[in-house]
Amino acid sequence: MKLFYTIGLLIVSNIFMTFAWYGHLKLQQLKIFSDHTPLYVIIFLSWMLALPEYTCQVPANRIGFDGNGGPFNIMQLKVIQEVISLTVFTVFVTVFFNGETLKWNHLAAAICLVLAVYFVFYK
Repeated sequence: MKLFYTIGLLIVSNIFMTFAWYGHLKLQQLKIFSDHTPLYVIIFLSWMLALPEYTCQVPANRIGFDGNGGPFNIMQLKVIQEVISLTVFTVFVTVFFNGETLKWNHLAAAICLVLAVYFVFYK
């Protein structure tokens, strides 16, 4: 079960992280924020989204870490987090930013990520 808790929390964490980092760009496109919205307002709102991100990320790492009885070593946790992060980001971009399209080099990068997961779990 720790495997599923870890992966689930990492997914939720990365959803919040992606919205914290890139959501303001979509809100600017929708004219909810203008080009003149003060940067400190954007940073504050991003930090408000980063708090739930950390409340999922930190427990995911603690639950998943083999030093705490979890199934993953620290390198595996990091590679899993990066793959989840880029997967969530790809879904976010394709859903919310209609002008962005996936290209062959994005697929090549995804294949490299799959290989990274393979090699980090290779015994």
